[in-house]
Amino acid sequence: MKAVMKTLVGLAGAGAGVAAYASLIERTWFALRTERVPVLPQGHPPIKILHLSDTHLMPGQKKKIAWVRQLAEWSPDLVIATGDFISSPKSLPDLSRMFEPFWGVPGFFVFGSNDFFEPIPVNPLRYLKSRSTVTRRPTLPTGALKTLFEEGGWVDLEERRFETTVAGTTIEFRGCGDAHINRAHYEMVAGQPDSSADLAIGVTHSPYLRVLDAMTDDGLDLIVAGHTHGGQVCLPGYGALVTNCDLDRGRVKGLHHHRVGLKRSFLQVSAGLGTSPYAPYRFCCRPEASLLMLVPRDS
Repeated sequence: MKAVMKTLVGLAGAGAGVAAYASLIERTWFALRTERVPVLPQGHPPIKILHLSDTHLMPGQKKKIAWVRQLAEWSPDLVIATGDFISSPKSLPDLSRMFEPFWGVPGFFVFGSNDFFEPIPVNPLRYLKSRSTVTRRPTLPTGALKTLFEEGGWVDLEERRFETTVAGTTIEFRGCGDAHINRAHYEMVAGQPDSSADLAIGVTHSPYLRVLDAMTDDGLDLIVAGHTHGGQVCLPGYGALVTNCDLDRGRVKGLHHHRVGLKRSFLQVSAGLGTSPYAPYRFCCRPEASLLMLVPRDS
């Protein structure tokens, strides 16, 4: 009996240690993921894209604000932000400060559910059975958030196409709303890229297969998304337990391919920088931003 009690006490101690590490250390152990993406025509100079996602900012998160601000030292040519920016109506001033170094850098954004709805307490174990759902009325200042980004010079890509030229490369961007809350209407921007574009990039918050399939079938070169948190809790040797969408666990974060028939797009999914305030932990899945170095296609 004494041996059993020692074992139980040991397991409880180990569990408490893991929980403390996940909530106190890894949750704010920010990392910059770098990816080489061969999508440019031959002879075109590289383009640096900073991808920010799922900041889930709460008031007073000074370490996160400071870490994101210093990413400006990488001098990105473009910024793509894929939603779930705030988790409280009081976070807007802090978000403005966090992104302030990037105002004036060409930027593109879409929203996620946590740009409309404040998070509420949920049992995290339910994610193991099914994807989360959102059925509440908007409680976050979405309009003010949109105004903040647009005043900073960024372009709202929800159900919109937009063409720009960077370093001599003409890029067609297109995006759609969050499929996780049934706001994705990709059909409004569907179709082949403009013939004048050297590169076509799709932007969405949630990497649901119906959106990825449609973008790939249209011939987009690169698709950028967030939402998954990289699984948020991963197991060594197994990986993410869930993706919170219908994307497979093997592509829950990082750079991969998406195929539809003979067509193929690069797919970059960010593990994001935050968590819900009601699930403030990460395990074997550091919070991250991504620096995508676009280079000429392999010959």
